[in-house]
Amino acid sequence: MNDRGSVKTPVAAAAPTVRAARSPREAADAPGRRTARGATRPAGGWTPWLYLAPALVVLGGLLVYPIYQLGLISFFQYTQAQVSGGEPATFEGFGNYAALFGDPQFWQVLLATVLFAAACVVSTLAVGCALAVLLTRVRAVPRLALMLAALGAWATPAVTGSTVWLFLFDPDFGPVNRMLGLGDHSWTYGRISAFFLVLLEVVWCSFPFVMVTVYAGIRAVPGEVLEAASLDGASQWRIWRSVLAPMLRPILVVVTIQSVIWDFKVFTQIYVMTGGGGIAGQNLVLNVYAYQQAFASSQYGLGSAIGIVTLLILLAVTLVYLRLLRRQGEEL
Repeated sequence: MNDRGSVKTPVAAAAPTVRAARSPREAADAPGRRTARGATRPAGGWTPWLYLAPALVVLGGLLVYPIYQLGLISFFQYTQAQVSGGEPATFEGFGNYAALFGDPQFWQVLLATVLFAAACVVSTLAVGCALAVLLTRVRAVPRLALMLAALGAWATPAVTGSTVWLFLFDPDFGPVNRMLGLGDHSWTYGRISAFFLVLLEVVWCSFPFVMVTVYAGIRAVPGEVLEAASLDGASQWRIWRSVLAPMLRPILVVVTIQSVIWDFKVFTQIYVMTGGGGIAGQNLVLNVYAYQQAFASSQYGLGSAIGIVTLLILLAVTLVYLRLLRRQGEEL
C-alpha cells in the first residue's frame, strides 16, 4: 500500500515497459545492428571507400609506389654501373644507412637543415600573420595591392625568384649593396650571410600562403569578439595572443605543418643561390646533399637512404606536433 492507500497490483508492478516496434526499414537502417544470422553490419558499408577509391588510386601511383622504390633502392649498392646494366645490383641491407650515419658530414648537414628550416618557419609565420592582421586594418585599395603583390611572389617559380634575388644582392650590379653602401660585398661568400640571403627568398615566396590562409580565418571570426576585446582596452598584440591565436589554432596548425615540410626540403633556392651548396659545401641541406650523393657521385643507394631519412624525420615531427596539440585538447 502506498502513501495514498492505494494498492499496486503485482501485475502492474511486473509489467515491462513496452517499446515501440521498429519498422523493417528502420531496423535495416540502424547502424551497427545485428542481422538475423548474428553478424554486425557496418554503419556506412563500403560507400565511403567507393568515393575515396579514385583519390586512393592516384595517391598510390604518385606517392606510395615511388616511396616503395626509394626504400628498395636504399638497401642496394646501386651506382652508375648498375643503372647502365653493366653489373647486377648488390643487396647491402642497412649498409647505406650505416655509411650515412657514420659520416660526420651528414650530421653537420642535418643540423644545418634543422636550424635553417626552423628559422624559415618562424620567419614565414611571423611575416604572414603580421600581414594578415594588416590586411584587416587597411582600406580596400591598399589591401588589393598587397594581395596582388603577395600572390605575384607566390606564383613566381623558385628558379626565377632565386635568380632575381641573386641579382638584387649582386656584389657588382646589385642595388642592395649600393643603397647600403657595402661596395662589392659578396652575400654568398660567407656561410651565415648566404643562409640569410636564401632565408629571405624562402620567406618572400612562402609568406603569401600563410597570409591568405590566416586572413581568411580572421575574417571568419565574429566582429563582436574583436570589438569587445578592444573595448576592454586590449592592445593589438594582446588581441592576437589571447583572442585570435586560440580561435585560429586549427588554421595555424595547418600552415605550420605545411611550412615545416616545405622549408625542411628546400632544394632549388639553396642550389641556385649558393651554386650547389656553397663554398666547400658550407651551405648544404639534406636535399642538396642527397642530390650530390645520388647524381654527382652516382651513389643512388646512398642518396635514396638520405631521402628515406628525410621522410622519416618529417613524419616524426608532424606526428609529435599533432600529439602535443591533442594533449592540449585540440580537435584535429
